[in-house]
Amino acid sequence: MQGFDLEQLRTLAAVVDAGSLTAAAPRVFLSQSSVSEQVRKLEERAGQSLLTRSKAGVAPTEAGLRLLGYARRILALSDEAFRDLHGETLEGELRLAVTDYFRPGDLTQLLARLGESYPQVRLHVSILKSDAMRAAYAQGEFDVGLAMNVAGVSAADARPGAVIRRESLAWLGASGMRVVRGEPVRLLVLPETCSLHQFTVALLRRRRVPYVLAHVASGVAGLQSALAAGLGVACLNESAISDGVARLAAPHGLPALPRVAFQFMPGRRGETAFVARAREMLATHLV
Repeated sequence: MQGFDLEQLRTLAAVVDAGSLTAAAPRVFLSQSSVSEQVRKLEERAGQSLLTRSKAGVAPTEAGLRLLGYARRILALSDEAFRDLHGETLEGELRLAVTDYFRPGDLTQLLARLGESYPQVRLHVSILKSDAMRAAYAQGEFDVGLAMNVAGVSAADARPGAVIRRESLAWLGASGMRVVRGEPVRLLVLPETCSLHQFTVALLRRRRVPYVLAHVASGVAGLQSALAAGLGVACLNESAISDGVARLAAPHGLPALPRVAFQFMPGRRGETAFVARAREMLATHLV
């Protein structure tokens, strides 16, 4: 019989979310060896490698990301069917804030699919800078907030919520652009209140890489346009790569970049069961 095992798909999602086999084990109530075996069987079923292993943990391969997208939807449908048959429908009004770095080219489609899966949820979506979102969330203006955290920068998130996606940062420029060693980097950024702006500038200063601020865009879409126009170089997360924009080939003199985590803001004390369940719903769809 063709198809994938539901529990193996659940294990794959847990491993990617946790970042390692060991950290995923308690999430799926298995031992580390059992998690390894589940992944091995799933890779055997898929006919290709789904994860890359390193000392830093695991990351999905291209095939792993493709299967993970299907897995999230399959698991969400399974959970929805269970709730429906047990009379647990999800109905209500939800105020959602999402950082503009999160999958800018795919977010509309993801939200449309979410609306099809949960037609009784009235969703109000705002796209904001992560710092602005944190401030608004602290004031109770949104029920759920999805922010991008850069390692060592987003100290405001002392109690981070669930990680739903990890991405690599990359140095980007117009297709075919190259950085000339020794020349100041023409840096394209968002306003200095942006945590990625702060991280990028601090990194270049720490590594003593000369740069000039060539352009400050008001949002990710404007930054993508400036990149495609060849105005300079920017540090962006990989899902923000757009038409006419590419990773820089052999970016001489530019430092290595870490990964970022897209995380929900931690749930508030006393929040309703609807909001808590809606956050779980979003985690399975906004992958």
